[in-house]
Amino acid sequence: MGGQACVLYGGAEFSRDTDLALLPSSQNFARLQQALDDLRAEVIAVPPFEPEYLRRGHAVHFRCRHPDAAGLRVDVMTRMRGVAPVSRLWSRRTSLELPDGTTVEIIALPDLVQAKKTQRDKDWPMLRRLVEAHYFQHRARAARTQVRFWLRELRTPQLLIEVAQLWPDTWREERDHRRLLRLARPGRESDLADALLHEERAERQADARYWKPLRAELERLRRARVQAPAR
Repeated sequence: MGGQACVLYGGAEFSRDTDLALLPSSQNFARLQQALDDLRAEVIAVPPFEPEYLRRGHAVHFRCRHPDAAGLRVDVMTRMRGVAPVSRLWSRRTSLELPDGTTVEIIALPDLVQAKKTQRDKDWPMLRRLVEAHYFQHRARAARTQVRFWLRELRTPQLLIEVAQLWPDTWREERDHRRLLRLARPGRESDLADALLHEERAERQADARYWKPLRAELERLRRARVQAPAR
């Protein structure tokens, strides 16, 4: 659901870690624990690997010690801001077969784009590349659902204007869903760029509000760990 998914969708060339979205069931926690044991993975930082923290929206971070995956970081989440529950993510996932025959289950592109709307600077260029790559790959034979996705998520003024001109009926239908689409007209590129920046700032602020109580809880956990007597 993170950088590796971006690589497979063509929005990135490299990712140093693996991010997993986990359906929070006891069976899945047990299966993941077995996989982590095989990787000799250890929790780094806080919180600990306990279901209650994942269900509240925290990520749990691991570092692998197995020689075949030495240093690999694995991050696990079961809940993300603005993203559907994992059960729904799983039902609309993308399955890709790698050259060695391994099948990889990847978060669907629209869900991945939503998950990338964070306060982190690095996520917004990635989000833009993901949607652009999808547009250039499919625009020659676009389905209506794809056009709606581009109109809702493209972050490039020129491409938004292009989509609006190529599919005007869908553009008119989507203007109320994303009000900045009213600016998707030739000659309004500068106004559209400003509106996109405003939209990005609003998402960053929403993400900061979401993480504020979670970060406060992490800080309490860090202090408690530092203050705990050595065994």
